[in-house]
Order: sequence, then structure tokens, then C-alpha cells
Amino acid sequence: MNFDLTEDQREIKDVARQFLESRCKLDDVRKAADAGSYDEGLWKEICELGWPGIATPEADGGQGLGMVELATICEELGYACAPVPFMGSVIDSLVIAAGGSDEQRARWLPNLATGEVRGAAVMVDSSPWVAIDTEGATVVVTPDSKGVGRVGEASELEIVPLDLIDKTRSYGEVASTDGFGEELPPEHYQGVLKSQVALSAEMLGLAQRAMEMAVDYARDREQFGRPIGAYQAVSHRCAEMLYAVEETRSLVYYAAWCADAEPETLPLAAAMAKAQASEASWSVVSSSLQVHGGIGFTWEHDLQFLLKRARTDGRLLGTPKQERARVADLVGV
Repeated sequence: MNFDLTEDQREIKDVARQFLESRCKLDDVRKAADAGSYDEGLWKEICELGWPGIATPEADGGQGLGMVELATICEELGYACAPVPFMGSVIDSLVIAAGGSDEQRARWLPNLATGEVRGAAVMVDSSPWVAIDTEGATVVVTPDSKGVGRVGEASELEIVPLDLIDKTRSYGEVASTDGFGEELPPEHYQGVLKSQVALSAEMLGLAQRAMEMAVDYARDREQFGRPIGAYQAVSHRCAEMLYAVEETRSLVYYAAWCADAEPETLPLAAAMAKAQASEASWSVVSSSLQVHGGIGFTWEHDLQFLLKRARTDGRLLGTPKQERARVADLVGV
């Protein structure tokens, strides 16, 4: 049995890698972070490629592909640490597609798929309520793991800008959603689970990039006449990073497959993927920083952007502790 990506899925991933390598270098990430805003030119090009609607049904104006295809895009956006409002729009689309009424789907999904409107999403199980991709957002989804979610105009909510360590994405704090928007039924939570998979794929990309940066540095940097990668302390750390990345990859793409082919298994698969990706992305980027030594701790080094995005992503849509508790509940431990 072949557990790899299909030829079409591999092509989507390769094209995304090539596009982002040419259009979103880490110097561009730094410029956007220093400016405190998104790369609007990059976002426009991403919308023209149809990425925001890749997993949105064709009947709702999207491309009608699946979660595996979306995961490949999210992984590459994480690898590039792209400063674009992609994740908020995708979360909104997944949640509305899973539980929205015909009117809600018709109103929001086609425009989210084309990027004509942007979405912001309030993170489940966070205190205070934190919303991502609030800059320029028109629609906001406030999912609820215990019952009814809501969707409505961003202008109806009081969103206070939140200054977090990750400067590559906009955040806001929402004090209350009382009386906000229109209700979404409990079925919308299937979209939240898919959103966990998308966010986990982004963290996989962050970890992959950090590992590659560490390996390249260990190969080139010399001490006492030898590459530092020749020393066991460094080579073993790089091997541990590879193990963490590949374990994360297996869980993320299994969860993405479950979302399309075996949705009854998705709650468990998504929780496992989110817990692993949250811990692995942080540990791998942290290990990469250790391999880089003193240079890795400087403001001038680009590793900081991966580190801060990984730390923030790991606390969104469920912390590792919360997700491991959810796994225990689901398996009856």
C-alpha cells in the first residue's frame, strides 16, 4: 500500500515550494514583520493561485480538493513563514462549510475562496479569547468546542489589537461574543478539527525549515578544523530533530486523510496531530537554535521568526496538554 502523496498532490506541494522560494524569502518575512503588516502583494498572488479556496467545495466557489491538498499548502506556507492572512480565512471557510446554513455558505464561502474578503478566527479553548488574522478581516468565526459557534461581520465585534511575540501575523483579543452574528450548529466543530490539521501542517513546515537550517549550518560551520556536525552532541541533536519532524509528518497527513476518507476517526487523529506538531515545532526550532549557537540568538538571524511562530501556533486551537487530555478521553483512558 502506498502511503505517499499522489502525483497530483506532490505537484501541488512542489509548485507551492517553488513559488514561495522565489516570492517569499526570509528577508521578505523580516520586512513585513518590521513593518507590522502583511505582504499584500504576496497575498494577492496567493489568492490568484486559488489557495484560500483549495478545500472549499466547488459548489461554494472553491477548488473542491481535499484536506491533504490543503495540508501541503499549509506546510509550505509554514516552511516559508509567510506573512499573509491565510490561516484565518481557511479556518473560517472550513468551519462555515462544515456547519453553515445555505445562506451563510452562499454569503461567505465564495468570497473567502477568492480572497475578496478575509477571515479572522477566534481560537477555541483560549483565555482570553485570541483571534488570528484580524488585520483587514471582514468575517469572523467564533467556534465553540462545547456547543454553538457563531459567524458574522468583524465590525460587530470589539477586537483589541494584541501584541504577541509573532510579528508575522496579526492577533486581537475579543472580550465577549454575546449577541454576535449568526449561530452555527454543533456540526461546525468538524471544521474546527480540520482547522487543527491545517495549523498542524503549518507547524510541520516550520519544523522542517528549522531542521534544514540546522543541518546546513552544522555542515558548514567548523571548529577545531572539523564541521561541527561531525561532533556527536550536534549530530545526535540533528537526528532527534529528524525523528520529531517525520513523526509529525506521519500524524499530520494521517489526520488530513481521515478528514476526507474516515471522518469518524478525525477527532482522535486531529488531537494527536495537534499535540505532536505543537511540541515538535517548538522543540525542533529550539534545537536548531542550539545548533546555531550564539548567532542563533541574535536579532539579525532569521531563525527567530520560525521560533516565535512555532511558539504561538502551539498555543492556538488547543495546547499539547489539552489535546493529549482529549486523546485520553477519546480512547477511554
